Order: sequence, then structure tokens, then C-alpha cells
Amino acid sequence: MAFRAAVITFPGSNCDRDMAVAIEQVSGIAPHRVWHGDAELPEGLDFIALPGGFSYGDYLRSGAMAARSPIMQAVVRAAECGVAVLGVCNGFQVLTEAGLLPGALMRNAGIRFVCREVPLVVENNQSLFTAGYAADQRIVIPVAHHDGNYFADAATLDRIEGEGRVAFRYAEPVNGSARDIAGILNEAGNVLGMMPHPERMIEAAQGGIDGRALFEGAVRALVGA
Repeated sequence: MAFRAAVITFPGSNCDRDMAVAIEQVSGIAPHRVWHGDAELPEGLDFIALPGGFSYGDYLRSGAMAARSPIMQAVVRAAECGVAVLGVCNGFQVLTEAGLLPGALMRNAGIRFVCREVPLVVENNQSLFTAGYAADQRIVIPVAHHDGNYFADAATLDRIEGEGRVAFRYAEPVNGSARDIAGILNEAGNVLGMMPHPERMIEAAQGGIDGRALFEGAVRALVGA
């Protein structure tokens, strides 16, 4: 079965091509490129990616305007039907603003843009996104964000921790995120939001391949390839 993926582009996205290249390199099939103003997604999708960037220039709140783009209604419907959805960096912000994930992404502690490779710990390797990793595996993935400080109230944090929905955790302080959370899953496990950029670590020429297992695991889980 062919792997059918789509990458959404918003005004201000700047990692959509990186994401598309990563998906094609791992799956062997170029993803559909979908503009934010479209009302419908291609049929039969297995995987949808919301890429990094600065949608709408990060006006209002990061991701807030993109979350109300016409295509996001279709993305929400697809997620509710079980389609896998990955939001990276700005995509993570969009997922929280769209209500697909709890919490919010605030300005980094120290009000500084953070752009470097950071060590992560794989907290949950039982999801379709993380099955390619070992539990508690340490990996290195780049970050590049100004508003990556994950926040949720204590009850929400306790709930997502207790339900095993923390996918990745920073192995060292990066941006002030509550409990060093770097990536979380929805209740069904088919939506993942994360601030680090796995698409920037899929081949040795990029300095490492620690992000590749995320895409490989997703392809295997979704189409058995």
C-alpha cells in the first residue's frame, strides 16, 4: 500500500519543503502540497504534517491565525477520524490553537530565540510516531524557536503525564517548558506536536539521523512498509 501524506503550507511557513523532502526520502513518495486556503484535503491520506515557520508572521499569537485557516477544519476532521497528524515547531503551536492538543506555547524563558541542537529523551515509544525509538533513548534534534515554552495548568500536566502522552522531554533546560516537555500526544495517540525539528535530522549530511526513526516508524505503523 502506498503511503499518502500531505504537507500544509501557511503564509510564513519556512520548513514546508524540508518536511516534504524528509517524507519523500523516507517513504519514497512525494507528499501532496496543500495551501492553507484550500478547503479540502486529498482523499485517502495516512499522514498530515504541519511544518515550522512563522505563520502569519506570528501576529496575535503564534499559530492562532493559522489555526483558523480554511484547511484546518479539514485537518481537525481528519485527526478526529484517526489520520496521523504531526505538528513541528509552528505546527505544534497551530495544533494547540486549534484545540487538537492541550496547553499553549509561550515566549521562551529569557525572551530569547533558541537555535541549536538539543538532547531529548524518548518518554513514550509506544505511539505510531515514536515506535522507531527505544524507551528512554537519548537523541539529538535541532530546535529553532522563540515561542516554545510549553505551558499547561498542573491538572493538565498531571493528566498527560499519567496517560503517557509526553512523547519527548528535553534532557536539559531549553526554553522554560513545564516539566521540560518537548512533545506531546493527543488522547488517541494519532496527533503529535513537538518543538524540535526531526525533519532536519534524517541524513548524515545534516549532522545526524536521529529524526529519521520518527518518519520511518510512522510509515511502518501506517502502511506496514
